[in-house]
Amino acid sequence: MVLLIYKEGIDMKIVKGNLKCLKDLIPLFNGYRMFYGQPSDEEGAKNFLLARIQNEESVIYIAYLEDKPVGFVQLYPFFSSVAMKRAFILNDLFVDPAYRKEGVGKALMKEAFQFCEEEKSRFVTLQTATNNYNAKALYEQMGMHIDNECDYYIKYLN
Repeated sequence: MVLLIYKEGIDMKIVKGNLKCLKDLIPLFNGYRMFYGQPSDEEGAKNFLLARIQNEESVIYIAYLEDKPVGFVQLYPFFSSVAMKRAFILNDLFVDPAYRKEGVGKALMKEAFQFCEEEKSRFVTLQTATNNYNAKALYEQMGMHIDNECDYYIKYLN
């Protein structure tokens, strides 16, 4: 657990997600999906997150302000064959709209980057919508940049 000073007299706590945190994570994850135009589905969110946690398929950090869950970040591991190292996709970052522009997202990203460094990862990557200007500004502030050396292709399967 990481304890940070959020504002005068208020502590921000960032904890690694586990089964005990699941009930706190579900509404945040559901809000994240709804932000991207998906219908509310808390039962589906619960099942999805439960599988990721139980199967150790992702790393999740949750931010709390005064014991209220206000944001999360989720990383998925993969490997760089060229570097022969692990890498991570920062797939999900969400902050409750009432707590945006307050440093919660930045604190979650710092925690995610620190974890990846401790794991001796080659890099952290992410993708975002081209019109997600607030998120892009945060990513650039955190030292991320657009990779102009590679083209990324995608084929949606369903």
